[in-house]
Amino acid sequence: MADAVGVTEWVIAEGYIPPESHGPEPQMTSHETVCMLNTSDQEAHVEIMIYYKDREPVGPYKVKVPARRTLHLRFNSLRDPEMIPRDTEYSSVIRSDVPIVAQHTRLDSRQSENALLTTIAYPNAA
Repeated sequence: MADAVGVTEWVIAEGYIPPESHGPEPQMTSHETVCMLNTSDQEAHVEIMIYYKDREPVGPYKVKVPARRTLHLRFNSLRDPEMIPRDTEYSSVIRSDVPIVAQHTRLDSRQSENALLTTIAYPNAA
């Protein structure tokens, strides 16, 4: 049995999908990604809530991370209950039924000189 690493709730306070891209798609499409690692022997059922500065939260977006696997999920790909708008500030709260590790990454390819930002999400281990 694999040891579960991580916690069941993560917060990404910084979210923004750039409105434009430069370069071949889909590799160079400007995007936000949450990378989730599930080291446990159980599939992780994950729910993501999106919070905006000027309207009510949206979600939950539901995804699964198989046991002993990783999932790199582009926020641009989320469709249900609705797409996350580009050029809009947002934050996210990620909840899982088993401990996981979450990391946030943004590719900003609005210019040919691309910018990549990555940071570990805030683990809410309260």
